[in-house]
Amino acid sequence: MSTPATDETVHENGEFYYPSDEIKANAHIKDYDAVYKRSIEDPEGFWAEEAERLEWYKKWDKVFDDSQAPFYKWFVGAKTNIIQNAIDRHLKTWRRNKVAMVWEGEPGDVKVLSYHALNREVSKTANVLKSMGVRKGDIVTIYMPQIPELAITMLACVKIGAAHSVVYGGFSVEALADRIASANSRVLVTADGGWRRGKVTDLKSIANEAMDRSPTIEVCITVKRTGHEVRMENDRDFWFHDLMALPIASTKCKTEEMDAEDMLFILFTSGTTGKPKGLVHTHGGYQVYTSTTHRYVFDVKDEDRWWCAADPGWITGHSYLVYSPLINGSTIMMYEGAPNHPYPNRWWHMIEKYGITILYTSPTAVRGLMRFGDQWPKRHDLSSLRLLGSVGEPINPEAWRWYHKHIGGEKCPIMDTWWQTETGGFMICPLPVTPLKPGSATKPFFGVQVGIVDENGKEVGPGEEGKLVIKRPTPGMARTIFNDPDRYVETYWKEYEENGWYKAGDSARIDEDGYIWVIGRIDDVIKVSGYRLGTAEVESALVSFPAVAEAAAIALPHELKGNCIHVYCILKAGMTGDQKLANEIKAHVSAEIGPIAKPEEVHFLESLPKTRSGKIMRRVLKARAMGVDEGDLSTLEE
Repeated sequence: MSTPATDETVHENGEFYYPSDEIKANAHIKDYDAVYKRSIEDPEGFWAEEAERLEWYKKWDKVFDDSQAPFYKWFVGAKTNIIQNAIDRHLKTWRRNKVAMVWEGEPGDVKVLSYHALNREVSKTANVLKSMGVRKGDIVTIYMPQIPELAITMLACVKIGAAHSVVYGGFSVEALADRIASANSRVLVTADGGWRRGKVTDLKSIANEAMDRSPTIEVCITVKRTGHEVRMENDRDFWFHDLMALPIASTKCKTEEMDAEDMLFILFTSGTTGKPKGLVHTHGGYQVYTSTTHRYVFDVKDEDRWWCAADPGWITGHSYLVYSPLINGSTIMMYEGAPNHPYPNRWWHMIEKYGITILYTSPTAVRGLMRFGDQWPKRHDLSSLRLLGSVGEPINPEAWRWYHKHIGGEKCPIMDTWWQTETGGFMICPLPVTPLKPGSATKPFFGVQVGIVDENGKEVGPGEEGKLVIKRPTPGMARTIFNDPDRYVETYWKEYEENGWYKAGDSARIDEDGYIWVIGRIDDVIKVSGYRLGTAEVESALVSFPAVAEAAAIALPHELKGNCIHVYCILKAGMTGDQKLANEIKAHVSAEIGPIAKPEEVHFLESLPKTRSGKIMRRVLKARAMGVDEGDLSTLEE
């Protein structure tokens, strides 16, 4: 096979994509194996060295404490505040006047803040919160659209020693009320609404109803974003802009000195069943881990324009839109609205307009934009892009190749990252120098040891599927579940407590090259006639069919096979679903994977049920197909 005329070359067997000489020459880490070996042999030395890159009010007495396992502690005895590293230290350097944030609203309004200006806004907001009685150790609930005030309020809470609980701005009344109650919040910060696909999302009405069910809320501060009529209650509701205009909103505010293990934030994550879990992250370990992963995996340079397209309501937005880019002194891009509004080129237009160098988004977003074809990105100059990233679920090879070719111009390596709300930062991911295989998250990050084990906890061989475990804790991991330490132990550590391993809840395999392929949640594995198939595997085969843009696969009971496969397809623009097409899709899946994977039924839909972070809710499809209760839908996208 001849070598393509691009900055990347493809391996003879089509498996590997190699980084260009230029990428390798400029990378922070040039030899993954050597650094990884050192990080595993001396993890405490490795993490201490990374921690030395940051500022501390007082250094640690001990890097790692496992005396109360699995309630591990890092940088014990250290005094810090993540704001010290995300803002304060930059004010003493040339970065004071560097652009910290470029924000664009869906209607097209723009706001640009330097680190100096960001500090002013954060300090003023922190003083407003203090005037409303917020104290060190309190938890402030934040329920907002993706506007600068969301990030500013997060940073302001932390500056004065309070923690934040961000609730995604698309959540329902029930979800918001539950999370307010679980966090025992006195103060809620919200907005009148936000813009989404040209329409106003009425957040204040949802917030009002949630507060009617939440006896703990005494104060609600509301940002005026859309200007539509909203109900404000005397003595409880205050406009953000009114408070920011008062003398209480001074631009001077001292950053509170915190213990490394003090609570930074709680973030709720919901499983398929049960009450959402409020995971607790802390100042010290989280700031070290997130900034290290961000710097090395995305090879962050001072001249970069970084765009993590996640909402701050999710862990990706916390770790890689707000905290780690600011710690690393990056310029952040933030956008309020939908990627295809008013046209499917909105993102590509913004990349060209602002000179974005790194884009980090989800496979769902990539597949959604793939539907509109490659003519939309072709209209724009995307040559500023240097690296691409993927997060949220395994990216199917078809979407990987489209993203690489049409967005990255076949020159941008794709950093496909596996991690969780619980881990705080990337766990399995490439570096820019790593040869890539489409669909594989590649290798563990520094200090991370993974295993793939069978039902009995024994390691499986190359190519065999099993349960993914993390063999040792890392500094960024959640410390506990808020007010429920027993559930923390039971959920994550109990199953492998003899080994001290963390249960990830995902299935995966390691190939003969040592590359890790995350298949999906253990719940997302289909067993047909005794054979185990990952939903991701079936869905990859479906979207490799020319007419299919997005797909979901589920297992339904079958008399002979135990289970059979039903698939749900969204077709590309201009395509119509009929029985002939359904039969062609069945034959295609059978040819791609094998007859065992041939779907029993193919259903054509206009949309799939998804969480607001873009994950397909297969259990909802299954419940609907079986005519049973759909369960908790608080995370379902409208």
